[in-house]
Amino acid sequence: MKKLQTIILIVALFFICGASIGQAQIPISQRSWKYVATQMPDSWYGSEESKSVAENVLLYQRDAGGWPKNTPFHKPLTIPEKAKIADDKGLNDAILDNDATTTEMKFMARMYKNTKSEIYKTSFNKGLSFILDAQYDNGGWPMFWPLRKGYYTHITFNDNAIVNVLTMLRDIYEMKPHYISITLPENFNRAKPAFKKGIECILKTQIIVQGKPTVWCAQHDEVTLLPAKARSYELPSFSGGESVGIIKLLMELPDPSPAIIKSVQGAVEWLDAHRIKNTRWDYFTTSEGKRDRRIVNDPKAGDMWARFYDLETELPYVCDRDGIKKNTLEEIGYERRNGYSWYTNAPQEVFDLYPAWKAKWVK
Repeated sequence: MKKLQTIILIVALFFICGASIGQAQIPISQRSWKYVATQMPDSWYGSEESKSVAENVLLYQRDAGGWPKNTPFHKPLTIPEKAKIADDKGLNDAILDNDATTTEMKFMARMYKNTKSEIYKTSFNKGLSFILDAQYDNGGWPMFWPLRKGYYTHITFNDNAIVNVLTMLRDIYEMKPHYISITLPENFNRAKPAFKKGIECILKTQIIVQGKPTVWCAQHDEVTLLPAKARSYELPSFSGGESVGIIKLLMELPDPSPAIIKSVQGAVEWLDAHRIKNTRWDYFTTSEGKRDRRIVNDPKAGDMWARFYDLETELPYVCDRDGIKKNTLEEIGYERRNGYSWYTNAPQEVFDLYPAWKAKWVK
């Protein structure tokens, strides 16, 4: 029996080590930037390879303090490319959307932790000042800072922009290891008040229906705080997607106020009532040889939620670039049907956490 257990242990260690070695051998150029920025082995940050990546990240940092989005900072750059990026430092494209700026700051924090190089500390705090300065008086954040005309000025919950910011601010004022020595005192002192204002903004923007809190829109007007339109197919709505990160953040608060408890309860109850039961994605090939997708009912499948629900009917909808609401994916064009996250199972994460949270805080 002991011999068998030993063999099982050896085999398990072989696969674990083999997987680790295999992961380590994957060139960083074949990984995502977010992985390279935050998930490499701790010892890698400070290596010569990481310093080469850091040169790119520093080069891309805008004069405003933030970074542009959807940029593979870890990919090698030619001399002409570097010259062009240096010329672009004054561009007004520093953004919080799509994990931008917070991801680069996390990378800088890891680099500083292992090297103590002041250049990384300066970069991190320039990014943090950018975030703190960009906050509205009502506690929200726009997509871009300095402000750009258009829907970009809306309070942006889309793609967890504000949730990412608030999570970082919380980690800073709670003095998590990566942020203890890198954060300048003047920025550290601003982090907790900014976080509190952000939570207040979340409570103020929650959509209320017949006196009861529900969920949030992907973006809210920065003046009225009401649900607002972004791109032509992103209409004012209840969001089954962006609300998930907000709820999880509220559930993580260590001593929630009665208002926060009521907010979480209302949001969870709304999501529970708006499940699309026994539904899954179905990927198929059309008669023209194109890869396509649809959602189908499947008794063996779990539940899904729409990204958008109509503000009046509370029914799910999809939308093409013409801005006209449709009930099914088949009613919109191929490009938007396959190029956007219309349905999600992310709310299930909330329901997995909710029973323990409720038992602790709901009396």
